[in-house]
Amino acid sequence: MPTVNGNGINIYYETRGQGEPLLLIMGITAPGSVWEKHVAAWEKEFQCILMDNRGVGRSDKPPGPYSTEMMADDCAALLDALGIAQARVVGVSMGSTIAQQLAIRHPDKVRSMVLMCPWARCDQKARAIFELMVDCKARFRAEEFSRFIQQLIFSKASWDDPDTFQGMLADRKAAGLDPNPQPLVGLEGQAAACMAHHALERLPSVAIPTFVVGGADDEFTPKWMTEEVAGAIPGSALHIYPDSGHAFHWENLEDFNERVLKWLLNN
Repeated sequence: MPTVNGNGINIYYETRGQGEPLLLIMGITAPGSVWEKHVAAWEKEFQCILMDNRGVGRSDKPPGPYSTEMMADDCAALLDALGIAQARVVGVSMGSTIAQQLAIRHPDKVRSMVLMCPWARCDQKARAIFELMVDCKARFRAEEFSRFIQQLIFSKASWDDPDTFQGMLADRKAAGLDPNPQPLVGLEGQAAACMAHHALERLPSVAIPTFVVGGADDEFTPKWMTEEVAGAIPGSALHIYPDSGHAFHWENLEDFNERVLKWLLNN
């Protein structure tokens, strides 16, 4: 299994496709393999690097708290270990906060970046959601926790769609059979990083091409968060998917994959 030692931990990663490097940074609770439906489209043009963030998957899961700065340094260490001087970066949710810090702390390593459902700071409601996530993880069975996450990320349109809903049921069942579930200590560390992330005052210094994408009906990281990030980064592009939630990239899969691929090829 491909693992590198960097920034004090073992970091698991996989690569798919050929071409210039594209680093994919996943969100809270999720391993890099969750990028599968996007990599299937992007690997035709790029060498996709799917990493497991610290605290999840097959990377190390040390006690926290973590920070987005720390996790950005993990990404930089992975790129160094792979001999990659510069990469395009796509980050979703927590991954978008890590990408922000990577661009701030290691600007020479980032050619361009896509920030999906990002935030530059947490308000009281966002902190409460992350705190509740940890509490639920500590008390729920895996299937119940999966259902809770689905309530955070999917729009009403997805819940009302019979095929999508059946997929949700299958995902809950799969969560109960996961041979490598995220431990509570890993989620606690990641949630601490999410809550402490505050980069708003530093985003105006970001000078790389940036595409910010969100969902109009996102109840987890609301539209105002996405718009605030886009407004803070000079020259950034913004796209908001209507009638879509935090999982807009699955709810609009074909359009999202094509839209992002086209943007990456030009940036």
